[in-house]
Amino acid sequence: MGCNRPATPQQPSQLEVKPAPQTPIADKKDELGEQSWDPAWNKVIEDALPPEMLADQQARAVKPFCPGFRAMSEGDRRGFWVYFFQALAGAEAGLVPTAVVRHTEPEVAVKDTVTNRMVRSQGLLQLTYMDADRYGCDFDWDKDKQLAEKDPQKTILQPRNNLLCGIRILKAQLVDKRKQLVTRSSYWETLRAGTAGYRVFTKQMTNVPATCRVPTRRGKGRVAAPNAVAHREPEGTETVATK
Repeated sequence: MGCNRPATPQQPSQLEVKPAPQTPIADKKDELGEQSWDPAWNKVIEDALPPEMLADQQARAVKPFCPGFRAMSEGDRRGFWVYFFQALAGAEAGLVPTAVVRHTEPEVAVKDTVTNRMVRSQGLLQLTYMDADRYGCDFDWDKDKQLAEKDPQKTILQPRNNLLCGIRILKAQLVDKRKQLVTRSSYWETLRAGTAGYRVFTKQMTNVPATCRVPTRRGKGRVAAPNAVAHREPEGTETVATK
């Protein structure tokens, strides 16, 4: 007699992942003919998402932005995370992969334990070389220190490396530490409610995938508004986020 074999989990490339909508800042940059979100970065995120971030358990963590998460297919859940990281990059770096920010605030102006210099937040998700030690990110300071500050060849500024590191950091928050998506202890100020960075981020989350929305009695979708807040658009490489 034949044995029933467990279903083989689908690989990201086998799933039907609908193209993620563009964030408001990406649409604006496209209109102005400026550097915007590269669709190739979507694939980087889709393929790198760990199973734990796609599990039902994350429904509560993402509910303020994606109340329909629990009922969504795996492909649609991947689409949400693609949109999320685009929004995070918009709020953090204005979608500019070579953005570099030197912090002067006493609470964040600390020494980077890898570079032994004052910390700088860099790339799409405004990360640091210390993250290589803390989260296993693929940043090589010994190589990068030979290059100009905003050289796109620097390992920390390469979009793939930066985005993969961001996924590792968020997994640590949501899965390892079992915290919510928005929390006062988040790595990014943009995910701390009540901050200037969070106000920028929530503006970028206004165009989430339609599958995130909860149907109303009239058949229209709605997404719970996390907070009605003012918005300040990031300009160029400027960012309001602090670590």
